[in-house]
Amino acid sequence: MMIKKMLLIVLLLISFVNFSQTYTTYKPERDKIHDLVHTKLKVNFNFAKKQLNGEAWVTAKPHFYATNKFTLDAKAMIIHQVSLNNEKLDYNYDDFKIIIDLPKKYKKDEEFMVYIKYTARPEKVRQKGSVAITDAKGLYFINADGFDKNKPTQIWTQGETEASSCWFPTIDSPNQKTTQEIYMTVPDRFVTLSNGKLVSQTKNGTNRTDYWKMDQKHAPYLFFMGVGEYEIIKDFYKNIPVNYYVEKEYAPYAKAIFGLTPEMMGFFSERLGVEYPWNKYHQIVGRDYVSGAMENTTAVIHGEQAYQTPGQLIDENVQENTIAHELFHHWFGDLVTSESWSNLTLNESFANYSEYLWREHKYGKLDADMHLFENNEAYKNGQSSDKHLVRFNYDDKEDMFDLVSYNKGGAILHMLRNYLGDEAFFLGLKTYLTENKYKAAEVHQLRLIFERITGKDLNWFFNQWYYNAGHPKIDVSYDYNTIQKKVTVNLLQLNVTEFKFPLAIDIYEDGKRNRHNVFVDGNDASFTFPYTKQPTLIQVNADGVLLCEISENKVLSDYIFQLKNAENFAHRREALLEVAKKQEEKNAFNAIANAMSDPSYKIRILALQKIDLINKFSKKYAIQKIMQIANTDEKTLVQATAIETLGKLTDPELTTIFAKGLESKSYSVIGKALVAMYYVDKQLAITKSRELPDAIRKILATPLTRIYIEEKDEKELPFIAKSVLSGMFLTGDDATKAIYQKAFKQISESNNAEAIQNLVDDMVVKGNQYKSFNFDKVVINLMRRMVQDQKTKNTPNKVRNTAIIKEAMAKLL
Repeated sequence: MMIKKMLLIVLLLISFVNFSQTYTTYKPERDKIHDLVHTKLKVNFNFAKKQLNGEAWVTAKPHFYATNKFTLDAKAMIIHQVSLNNEKLDYNYDDFKIIIDLPKKYKKDEEFMVYIKYTARPEKVRQKGSVAITDAKGLYFINADGFDKNKPTQIWTQGETEASSCWFPTIDSPNQKTTQEIYMTVPDRFVTLSNGKLVSQTKNGTNRTDYWKMDQKHAPYLFFMGVGEYEIIKDFYKNIPVNYYVEKEYAPYAKAIFGLTPEMMGFFSERLGVEYPWNKYHQIVGRDYVSGAMENTTAVIHGEQAYQTPGQLIDENVQENTIAHELFHHWFGDLVTSESWSNLTLNESFANYSEYLWREHKYGKLDADMHLFENNEAYKNGQSSDKHLVRFNYDDKEDMFDLVSYNKGGAILHMLRNYLGDEAFFLGLKTYLTENKYKAAEVHQLRLIFERITGKDLNWFFNQWYYNAGHPKIDVSYDYNTIQKKVTVNLLQLNVTEFKFPLAIDIYEDGKRNRHNVFVDGNDASFTFPYTKQPTLIQVNADGVLLCEISENKVLSDYIFQLKNAENFAHRREALLEVAKKQEEKNAFNAIANAMSDPSYKIRILALQKIDLINKFSKKYAIQKIMQIANTDEKTLVQATAIETLGKLTDPELTTIFAKGLESKSYSVIGKALVAMYYVDKQLAITKSRELPDAIRKILATPLTRIYIEEKDEKELPFIAKSVLSGMFLTGDDATKAIYQKAFKQISESNNAEAIQNLVDDMVVKGNQYKSFNFDKVVINLMRRMVQDQKTKNTPNKVRNTAIIKEAMAKLL
């Protein structure tokens, strides 16, 4: 499961969760009374009622103890019949579980097959979602009645965590494994996707039955069905089919979006020493999907954010990390599954770290380190430092899907790899996968394998990183002995828990860097190093591997040197932010100007955003350099930022640069060029904005909103309204939030009924979608403000507009 990371952080803040709360309820691995063996399903769909008509043949056996009862999870279903060998069985059903009376006591390894005829009613399901998975009814009908002409009719399922039992009876636990076969009957115009192989397709009038069969065992939460009108773009890894299911509009771009998948399969197979273990790898995009993506075995679903056009892909493929993440789950999560949600790190931390591994392989260590930095910062800013990575005490299983299980866990694997070395680390992963394939596992098994391979005791590492909370917070100081020419680096841990860790310290002397690798084994540690010439800079955690927070006293000259010379991206970034505060000093301004040529494109962007062109130093030189960057930087995102920086000058002499930007293939460049042009030639910018196709206007909603709000353009308010709520709440960019807050106020006080309707319609959708985070209350308060604004402004249409707002509010109350 791939969470939408920025959305996750924002929703955590909205939901007012008490993160320091300690839960005392122990949540163990689910007892295995029975073992699933095989699951056979026959299903068809009632689109009008949003229901599934199903038949299930569930083959199971007692795990150890003999028993004459068989319990299955089955949520909000109508049970029509339960039988075994054509003999009806008695059962009790409470809307959550069905307890079946078997005709005799079955012993260990004695198989039986129960038949259940049922109706699944996902709209009746009563269980909550999570930050990662915003709903949990298992089966989703999208535009089932076809009323919305702008949205296709689709069906898709979401099983994780325990929602597969919303559409078929099963033992809905990650420590179960079963083979499967599914017969799906659908209208003939639809294509289907499920796990395993498509064995046959049988037409029956206007309908068709597709038979999908999976011969390898996997967990019930990984079962999947997808239905809709899709183009299927075919690809291959070796002789394994790799297909991309996309809507017709995006078929020409499917390989540009997903086309690195075969290369990823080859890389991960080679890196792990375990060949991709399944018979296909298909990916489908679902409308209104409740998360980022999901690793259903051989049938991955992505949310519609995966859809991108060439103008977006030239900037970056925002789905690439997710594609790698879900693919890696096919080893960590699908082949070997965490036995309980407490051990979720065995699924999600590995998938998170796969993003680093892929970027390191494809784009180099610098790119991977940029990704790792952002990953770690999201965890540190996520108010989760009091949570254990492996935790058996939590309020709800959905709470495990957080920045600890994902981001922190990935960072911990990076530290473990660094400590053990690549050969031992990847041999350990190969051994873990090989010994536990098609089984469930817990974290101790991973530790024992690494200990067996390396001969090292790793209890200290797992105890502090997996079974404890937090991370080192280190105060660094230096003592120089100029007579003996030695420097002592003092490290004082300010955290309550004592951490032990390897640490890289770089000492820069006479322009040269010397790396010292030490091991910190106490709260108060000191290391002394000789020098020939007084060090220019000492860099602690020089390789950026340790997940920590460091405080130390540095002066401007230290940061200027660090910005130019530090090896690690995070340290250069830290230095840039500090140097940028002192640009009234010439050497600081020049350092920022020089950083616009940094090897890291994200440092170049940050330097462009921070440079102060108002000051007196070398302004002409810096502007010329920015103009060159706007025209020639290899990254279009850097070009776009350069244009944005030049736009702040509102200089008509820069019009040619902005005009060239308007002709770019990059939507980010076009968007920044439009705003920059607006402040030197309003009419040209507005004309160009209205010449854009609707699809591009939607993508460029933020820059266009800025222009139209400045213009107070009443005609464009309906267009702006569709993006206001996302812009205000579901972005981490303060400048963007400010633009949309202004837009909200303008719409709220306007006489434009169409804009008000568009805005409140979106409020209803998102209020319901994120209701578990109290977002419905947020938008209800906004609606009340809109009613008051209509009253205060006394708009000509205030009666109609107020009625529109109140009608929408009623849908949330």
